[in-house]
Amino acid sequence: MKPKFLSDGLSEIYQNYDAFFIDLWGVIHNGEHLISSANDALDQLHKKEKRFVLMSNAPRPKESIAIYLNKLGFNKHYIKNVYTSGDAALDALEENKFGKYFYHLGPRKDEDLFTKFINNKKNVVEEADFILCTGVDEINESNLKFYENFLQQYSKKKMICTNPDLVVYRGNKKEYCAGSIAKIFENLGGEVIYFGKPYKNIYENCAKSNEKILVIGDNLNTDIKGANNMKYDSLLIIDGVHRSEFKKNNTDNFSKIFTRYNVIVNFIQKKLKW
Repeated sequence: MKPKFLSDGLSEIYQNYDAFFIDLWGVIHNGEHLISSANDALDQLHKKEKRFVLMSNAPRPKESIAIYLNKLGFNKHYIKNVYTSGDAALDALEENKFGKYFYHLGPRKDEDLFTKFINNKKNVVEEADFILCTGVDEINESNLKFYENFLQQYSKKKMICTNPDLVVYRGNKKEYCAGSIAKIFENLGGEVIYFGKPYKNIYENCAKSNEKILVIGDNLNTDIKGANNMKYDSLLIIDGVHRSEFKKNNTDNFSKIFTRYNVIVNFIQKKLKW
């Protein structure tokens, strides 16, 4: 089925859905500033009394994301709608489902995720029950070879990945995410447990029974794949993480991109707009 371009915006189809699961980074903001048309669409959904969840693969709890969104000038009334992959992982981590002690692989800013059980953090992998991967650290943020070399000797450990995204764009700059490290670990023979899109745990925590849901996102690997996994309809924003792929192809070739990623897309917009 060929996806439909929403030339007139989300207003064309919103009445067909009870709830909207909307990605943050790449849809609502670009890592540097809010995307005005997308935020206007949130206002319209709110006015129409449509439920929406701002579903993010951020590896931190929504309280941390709220601070960041506030700096961007995001509408404070919508903060309660945020749900992150960090939130999805938190209960399991607090219950010691993967063991008590962990080694944190990621930047200091992600330590908000385990504030409540900071005493369980170990400074050497050998003393930990599992590796908690939240992203690349400040020193090796662009050096994936470092992680391959570092993780080779620890492939018998279990890794918990709280952000399945491979990359994001901060403005026009590409940045690696925890998912890139997790893929390296899997290639080394390690076992990874993921929290966040496209895995069911994050959707099941947000969905209500008998709702017809539209997923809106820019990432084919996570947003759209997750929608497909849950049998939800999807709206792809093409001016996001895959922008370079779509710029290189005319609309007739978009289907080849979707086939390569093994996904089904129902609707397309360049940017989210009402």
